[in-house]
Amino acid sequence: MNNLQDLMPEKEMITWRRHLHENPELSFHEVETAKYIKQVLADFPNLEVTTLTENSVIATLTGNKPGKTIALRADIDALPIIEESDVAFPSKNPGVMHACGHDTHTAMLLGAVKVLTGMQDKIAGVVKFIFQPAEEEPPGGAKLLVEAGVMDDVDMVFGLHIAPNIPVGMIGTRTGALTAASDVFTLKIQGKGSHGSTPELSVDSILVGVEIINNLNHIVSRNISPFSNAVISIGEFNAGKTQNVIPDTARIQGTVRTNDKEVRLFIKKRIEETIAGICSVYGATYELDYLFGYSQVVNDEAATNIVDTVAKKVVGQEKIFGAPQMMGGEDFSAYTDVKQGSFFILGGGTEKEGCGYMNHHPKFKIMEECFKVGAAMHTQIVLDVLGQE
Repeated sequence: MNNLQDLMPEKEMITWRRHLHENPELSFHEVETAKYIKQVLADFPNLEVTTLTENSVIATLTGNKPGKTIALRADIDALPIIEESDVAFPSKNPGVMHACGHDTHTAMLLGAVKVLTGMQDKIAGVVKFIFQPAEEEPPGGAKLLVEAGVMDDVDMVFGLHIAPNIPVGMIGTRTGALTAASDVFTLKIQGKGSHGSTPELSVDSILVGVEIINNLNHIVSRNISPFSNAVISIGEFNAGKTQNVIPDTARIQGTVRTNDKEVRLFIKKRIEETIAGICSVYGATYELDYLFGYSQVVNDEAATNIVDTVAKKVVGQEKIFGAPQMMGGEDFSAYTDVKQGSFFILGGGTEKEGCGYMNHHPKFKIMEECFKVGAAMHTQIVLDVLGQE
């Protein structure tokens, strides 16, 4: 192992992260977050800082000699979650929380920027540091940045994601598909309301919704091969406001995760057929908004080999593990759809350390000791790909 971790600005990364954690902003609303990132970057030399899309920050470092261009990405948005963690720096924005670790991603990338801007003479090529908004909400900030040209001159792209329930500093890598395709749907059921004492006069939107949800849960178990991974999950079911009125409308939101393009299309078709059939039987009508979200993050073999080599230098072979294929979605896929890249996992702490709650949980928490590892990974990737003696 090298001693690059010791060069990382750990105290500053903790300060940056805690500020971001206290001041979270939702997807497509990261105005103050972007301003803060620009303020931090203003203290570093040799950078060109630009904005390609709303609330994005792109910092470019050009080495002293020509060479390849690589990109390093951190996401900056938070989630609509009421924080329940026991950190000493909780969210000051009620109902919004950095429950996925994007505050840590941003702080670690800023740490790498600080170190690398002092190494301009060792770099042959260009580094793009992408601080990306709106990872959490489709169509996603990455797609918009790609459409704006952020990847046009990039040869390879790298990123990381913090994960609880994994010891601090462990690095997980995987060649090929790492995440699932992630789609979302919103359904509005239009029935006919009535008093609770006269259900015969109603078209009960709650009853219709229950039937739809029950039948959607059969699609994977009865229409999809057990050898094909797929998930349909309902995250919202809202209807009615009082106990003695049958509501005329209901709203359902869900997510679909798949690892196969044909299965992805088939599930959409079956969902539409199921909804149409049940609504017809009960005499309801409906509006369905089905959005194809993020594709799979597919890690390029050559790029992942670079990450593996870097991880051996930064943490040692014994702290590298094979990351499993996950059913979670990530809009880093917009980058790997167009350029070679690799997305890897960084251990953020174990259950014994209070880090037993998964990303998107209101008690999500990670250990700050991992920051110097993540920043060192970013830095070493640049030195391995673009470094010159």
